[in-house]
Amino acid sequence: MILVELYSKDDCQLCEEAKEVLEKVRQEIPYTLHEIMLKPGEEFYEEYKEQIPVVHIDKRFAFKFRVNEHMFKIRLQQVIAENSRPSTTGDREPGAESVE
Repeated sequence: MILVELYSKDDCQLCEEAKEVLEKVRQEIPYTLHEIMLKPGEEFYEEYKEQIPVVHIDKRFAFKFRVNEHMFKIRLQQVIAENSRPSTTGDREPGAESVE
């Protein structure tokens, strides 16, 4: 299952709006949503405090400030497609070269 992380903080209107978009899309495209409430001194706070809300999809940065519903769906579909592709590196014998 795809993991979507929403980095937010208390009293953040943009965070609430982003969460509404994420929840709406989750009804159509299932994924796990993990909301991370950032506080001063915590990991990512200094990096993200001026960009909140920040959204990661499968541990990769996807959005900051606002989440566009259409673009969020496209990004989720891209991750689904990437995850469903067969691995081309894990199936070879050790020491075998890739021919492309």
